[in-house]
Amino acid sequence: EVAMAFWFNVSTGQVEDDANKSPQDRLMGPFDSQAAAEQALAHAKENTERWDAEDKAWEDRPGD
Repeated sequence: EVAMAFWFNVSTGQVEDDANKSPQDRLMGPFDSQAAAEQALAHAKENTERWDAEDKAWEDRPGD
């Protein structure tokens, strides 16, 4: 049995599965579970905020 993948549609904010997924350019995934797909946008936002903070810390380091 093949495990179903889940996708987060960034256009609609909805979770989709393999049976009803939209074109790939609107999707984040695949994820192993519906819950993981639901968290996709939150995780992406957290990563972006962390990377922005790391970039700022790197640019603001003393000695340049």
